[in-house]
Amino acid sequence: MFVSRPAVHPVEAPPLTDAAENPPRVRMKEIQGMPGTSGGLALRLSQFVFAAAALGVMVSASDFASVTAFCYLVAATILQGLWSISLAFLDIYALLVKRCLRNPRALHLFTLGDGITATLTFAAACASSGITVLIGNDLNICSQNHCTSFETATAMAFISWFAVCPSFLMNFWSLACR
Repeated sequence: MFVSRPAVHPVEAPPLTDAAENPPRVRMKEIQGMPGTSGGLALRLSQFVFAAAALGVMVSASDFASVTAFCYLVAATILQGLWSISLAFLDIYALLVKRCLRNPRALHLFTLGDGITATLTFAAACASSGITVLIGNDLNICSQNHCTSFETATAMAFISWFAVCPSFLMNFWSLACR
């Protein structure tokens, strides 16, 4: 019988000096609060809920349109709500298909969007709180206005901004650690 026998050929290990000089890059762990994590989804949903609450309370007051700062708060919370709910849907998709949202272009977009919406929401909340203090404390005309609605909407806008800040900082940190 002419049966061929397998031949074993030894393979040399690669030299260790190259690996010691250039250690392999290690990806950063998924930290809760980053895009595509359950913590990130919770932050996005809380941003949306508080922005929607601020919008709903402000629009329920009949005379909000007479003050520019309140109109600005309505516009900023609409933008914040749309941005947050769209990224919440993206986080839900990433969690369902177990995808990582750490693409550099996506992180640039998330960071830029979070920075813009955070700045607009904070500025609108500050402007609205200034007008609310003016109406309530300085002019003492709360009986003619909806001061509690204005104060509640302003507080909800600040809470929405507090929820945007961790998202922005996590995205910005992810860009810096790349």
